[in-house]
Amino acid sequence: MTPYVFRGRTAVLTGAASGIGEQLAYGLADRGSNLVLVDVDGDRLKPVAERIGRVHPQVTVETIVADLSDRSAVDGVAAAVLTSYPRLGLLVNNAGIALGGRFDQVSVDEFETVMNVNFRAPMLLTHALLPALKAAPGSHLVNVSSLFGLIAPAGQSAYSASKFALRGLSQALHSELADDGIGVTTVHPGGIRTRIAESALVGSGVPAEEVGPNQKVFAKLLTFPPQKAARQILDAVGKRKARLLIASSAKVPDLLARLLPVAHERIVRAATSATVSRTRAPQDAAR
Repeated sequence: MTPYVFRGRTAVLTGAASGIGEQLAYGLADRGSNLVLVDVDGDRLKPVAERIGRVHPQVTVETIVADLSDRSAVDGVAAAVLTSYPRLGLLVNNAGIALGGRFDQVSVDEFETVMNVNFRAPMLLTHALLPALKAAPGSHLVNVSSLFGLIAPAGQSAYSASKFALRGLSQALHSELADDGIGVTTVHPGGIRTRIAESALVGSGVPAEEVGPNQKVFAKLLTFPPQKAARQILDAVGKRKARLLIASSAKVPDLLARLLPVAHERIVRAATSATVSRTRAPQDAAR
């Protein structure tokens, strides 16, 4: 497959208002791509678009404010994109939310919200925009999974489920779309310095006194610069890489999971024990 050409092509990017998404927006503009930027936070998205407009006046930038947990909003994004851009060079499904808490501490609605944003929205957008990608020779798809699409630690059932699902979809699409000349890159970032810890949802059953300390611990693990992560992603797109792991915090657990398919869970559990609720059931506490 020939290298991906950024200049002069249109890229749709979700989760573009902060973190990796914001840096991807700047990087795509630097490489000459026109942009459709999507995010739920319009107040943060606007200055990103304005900055790109000042630095790259030759680049077209359109913004769409949408809550990707709402299926009708996702359908609206797809319809708006197809109306203006029947041919797309790149789709980057980057938007995501986290949810802290054991499976028995989160409600079904909370679990579904994470699945809707992290998996259903990318699936729907990819399905709807696939004709536009097929209409543009040499197009590309990026799905941003996670370290937790490689391993599944306690306290991250919803997030891991959504990211494993996105990983599976991406791998299938990588095989299916090759004949159409469409590249697919699955990205697994490790501890990237973003707002995901502070903006994470918290299960309604998680004790209030555990929320703050757990958020602080997770935030301390987020050290890898988002600018560097975005650059690695765009380089991977250019080279049509099928899979990208970012930071040692993703590469080491991936290696453990490959070498120790079952035993790695004990290592992960030990490493994350400080961040997981250990609240015991009443009958256990009484013993």
